[in-house]
Amino acid sequence: MGEEEKNKKLGQSFSNMINDFGDAISKIFEDPELKKKAKELTKSASDSTKVFGDRFKDEEVKQKFKDFGKSAKKFGESIGEYFKNEKDEKSEKKNE
Repeated sequence: MGEEEKNKKLGQSFSNMINDFGDAISKIFEDPELKKKAKELTKSASDSTKVFGDRFKDEEVKQKFKDFGKSAKKFGESIGEYFKNEKDEKSEKKNE
C-alpha cells in the first residue's frame, strides 16, 4: 500500500469516527440543533482528510492522537462507571 493510499485510509477512518461520534451524540440528546452541528463537524472533517492524512507522519501529531485516545478512553470509562453506579443505585432502591 502506497503512502498516499495509507494517508487516505487514515483520513477516512478519522472522518468515519467523527461521523459516528456525531450521530451518537445527536441520538443521545435527541437535539436537532446538535445533529446539525454534528453534521457540520463531519463535513468539515471529511473535507480536510486530504490534508489531514499527511499530518499523521509527524511525531508530534502521533503523540497528540495518543493523548486524545487516552482521554477518549477515560471518558468512556467514566461514562461506564456513571451508568454502573446509576444501575447499582436503582438495584439498591428496588431491594429496599
